[in-house]
Amino acid sequence: MTKAELISQISKSTGVDKSEILSVVTSYMETIKKSLKDGENVYLRGFGSFIIKKRAEKKARNISKNTTITIPAHEIPAFKPSKVFLESIAGKAKAKKKK
Repeated sequence: MTKAELISQISKSTGVDKSEILSVVTSYMETIKKSLKDGENVYLRGFGSFIIKKRAEKKARNISKNTTITIPAHEIPAFKPSKVFLESIAGKAKAKKKK
């Protein structure tokens, strides 16, 4: 699902104009990005958490040049789904397999 499809679906289910939904969704995503940039995790009960993961420094190989390079330690954004969310997805997968 794309951002445009998400906005259309929310607009249909709520009856709110698409331009207002676009503004809210954009603001929501910008707020999450700003919070993560500031080192603050975002927790949405029943949905999941947007967190910053720390990756350690590691060695890697450049096969084409046959050299070793060092990838420095860095942080990446990640999403960790809640237990309720995971269970709801697992329930749908089991139902599809039974068919």
